[in-house]
Amino acid sequence: MDTLQKTIHNSDVPVVCRSCESRHGGLCSALTPRQLCELNRHSSRKKLDAGNELLGQGELVTSYGNILNGVVKLSKMLSDGRQQIVGLQFAPDFLGRPFMAESRMTAEAATDVEICMFPRRVLDRMATEVPGMERKLHDQALKELDEARDWMLTLGRKSAQEKVASFLYLIATHIDPENDDKSCFDLPLSRADIADFLGLTIETVSRQMTKLRKDGIIRIENNRHITVPDLRALNEAAGND
Repeated sequence: MDTLQKTIHNSDVPVVCRSCESRHGGLCSALTPRQLCELNRHSSRKKLDAGNELLGQGELVTSYGNILNGVVKLSKMLSDGRQQIVGLQFAPDFLGRPFMAESRMTAEAATDVEICMFPRRVLDRMATEVPGMERKLHDQALKELDEARDWMLTLGRKSAQEKVASFLYLIATHIDPENDDKSCFDLPLSRADIADFLGLTIETVSRQMTKLRKDGIIRIENNRHITVPDLRALNEAAGND
């Protein structure tokens, strides 16, 4: 275990940060206990019910956040009112774009979410002063770029069944990073939102979900709760390598 991992568990770390996974796999993992204390002085935890907007497209950005649990839906709207879901974020993802004054998309709670929020001015300053934090932000940006390219392949080349299976595999492997059991989860999106995200009709999504169920790849309870008996079989149905 390296020095940072040793010190991050000591009593100098703010109590509220000790049980937070974002300080291990997220942005705060780059901070020393002293820097965590500084950021903690300006931070606040916020809980939002599903459907509540965190940030609107075109709004002035005044704060950023670490997602502690739940799923955040990112969408963009055209001038005529049409909307497209362009991404999902999970714990411990960082919500926001440093040094950008205006939001280019809308962020909405797809499920009940909890977020650790901190002022933009504080984090922008720390990002310039702490090389490790700047590297973490850079790494997340590259990760999101890679994921966007993978999703372009899903939308552009995969069959309807592969698209639905890819979505289910994404949720299974990301919705609860602290839980080693990836076999059970609740869908964070409605059928309409899933269709929007995948570029399909609601009817097509429902048909493909039914086919995956009949093939024994998934089980569905109460329309939203999904059980995956074999994650590898779902991954194969998604057409992934």
